[in-house]
Amino acid sequence: MRSGMLLNAALMMLHAQRVSIALAVGYSTLSSIPMSLGLKSSMQSGMAFMPTLKARIDFRSLRTKYLHHPNLQINARTPRSRTYSASWKLSAANDHTEKPFVCTTPLYYANGPPHMGSAYPTIAADVLSRYFRLKGKETVFITGSDEHGEKIATTAASNEKNPQEFVDGIVGEFKGLWKELDISYDRFIRTTGGTHQAIVSEFFQRVKDKGDIYKKEYSGHYCVGCEAYLGDDEMEQVGEEKHVCKIHRKPAQLRQEENYFFRLSRYQQDLERLFEEQPDFVQPSFRFNEVKQWVKSGVPDFSISRSTITWGIPVPGDPSQVIYVWFDALLGYVSALVPPGSPPSLDAAQASGWPVNVHIIGKDILRFHAVYWPAMLMSAGLPLPSAIYSHGFLTKDGLKMGKSLGNVLEPSDLVQRHGADAVRYYFSKGLDFGADGDFSEERFAAVLNGDLANDVGNLLNRCLKPLIKAAGPSIPAVATPADNPLRAVVAQARLEAAAAYEALDFRAAGEAALQIARAGNKYVDDMAPWSLFKAGKTDEGLAVLMSILAATRVVAVLLSPIAPATSLKIYEQLGFTRAEFESRTWADSDWQDLPAGRALPDPVPVFARIDLAPPADAPPAPAP
Repeated sequence: MRSGMLLNAALMMLHAQRVSIALAVGYSTLSSIPMSLGLKSSMQSGMAFMPTLKARIDFRSLRTKYLHHPNLQINARTPRSRTYSASWKLSAANDHTEKPFVCTTPLYYANGPPHMGSAYPTIAADVLSRYFRLKGKETVFITGSDEHGEKIATTAASNEKNPQEFVDGIVGEFKGLWKELDISYDRFIRTTGGTHQAIVSEFFQRVKDKGDIYKKEYSGHYCVGCEAYLGDDEMEQVGEEKHVCKIHRKPAQLRQEENYFFRLSRYQQDLERLFEEQPDFVQPSFRFNEVKQWVKSGVPDFSISRSTITWGIPVPGDPSQVIYVWFDALLGYVSALVPPGSPPSLDAAQASGWPVNVHIIGKDILRFHAVYWPAMLMSAGLPLPSAIYSHGFLTKDGLKMGKSLGNVLEPSDLVQRHGADAVRYYFSKGLDFGADGDFSEERFAAVLNGDLANDVGNLLNRCLKPLIKAAGPSIPAVATPADNPLRAVVAQARLEAAAAYEALDFRAAGEAALQIARAGNKYVDDMAPWSLFKAGKTDEGLAVLMSILAATRVVAVLLSPIAPATSLKIYEQLGFTRAEFESRTWADSDWQDLPAGRALPDPVPVFARIDLAPPADAPPAPAP
């Protein structure tokens, strides 16, 4: 039985991943395998004889003839020649304490409406949070808005609004988009809130009492866009202008003022020790190398207040200054954990979930999160976050997005045209999250049509329709045999999906679910249940269809953090209620035969294909 399961599993995975299968067999066994399989052999010194299949395999004949051969071993491998294994995963995956899993996005700067660059990490944080909730872990997903600073005050004035009125409107736009994208955040922290301001003041005073804050006059090049004084490595010469911000591509202004500073230089050795003792502190690892180089080159003290603006939190004991962005915005991660209605304090935040398990941020703010923030927390005597995950930038059609190019990607427009799941799916499963990612309408359609419309949606429909025709509109009582090949595919896929989610490898997590769908499509092709029905083998035909539908239910569970609405539709097509879907846990990704007697609705597509063709009534393109 065990060898049969192994062979069946490997054969299913062959189609699912277009894998190669290595058969370690004796020579006599090799000579008895039909040559139509196209075997290519090789002999290596000290190695077993290893023929490799190079052609299509008929599942039924091969499984039947060689199922119980005593010398048969299967090694099914993905195109990367290995079973998925993450080199890193969140420590929270093995945390069985009562501390909640805490995940954050950046606190988005409220000087303008949200865009795809702000939706990207928010989708990722939502996917991750939904996964940990499935695992039964209490989860706190934090997002919010950074609402102070010179740029906001200036933008508000140009819009003939006071700063508070202006940021209230921007926050409403962020919350509206998060609703459209089905973002399930638990806390939305605003830096203009009273709880946050109390936390910032307490933190500032604690660090000052430690001797890590001092006041001095400073002269340097200031970028209004970054709201920061820039170091030489953050500027470049463009034409005759010698001090241009590398991020905003605008000249930095030479300024001189008296401010409060944080003694970052005091923590250089502590940071180096942190990076040595926690080699996974920043992910992906290649970004951690950048952080280490920054620290190695020296960490100068930095300004934490401004005397030239009034829109901010006053410095305790010195109302002539307001606290500057990083000693304000970064504390939002802490203040968000203070229970609503509780007196705000650092101790209250720590008792309610601090430290954070993972900060999800863009690479443009990595220095502040991976260097400034740990040192600030060390000074205040607070625990450090477990991990910082820095994603790359987004481009459109291979070009950097910008208003000047007219290629800004509006997430709300994408949602209106294609639905939330389509956007969520592409910007999680469709891209490598740690690297830079590109969007094009053609690739967007290809990914969604190939994965959700074809591999998953088509599989569901091509099984439900013949099932209803043969057994009526309810689930028949059919038990899946222990050696059914789809069982082994499901068992492997759920392990790979869990490992991938915990490594923020959303592409691999989605691929694990699709392994099942592709194996199911291959299985229905090879077993041809319609032919079994025609031959009067109704029970055998039903067994094939029911095993595929049971596997498809698991696909819905594995994909639900990424595409919750589509996963719900799959559940409903299989006769489950919304309440049953919403009560699912990760344990439901294990094999379960569908409960008999459930009424089946009429099959409908769970994901509509995306058609990029112009509508029939569109005017013809003008002649060149």
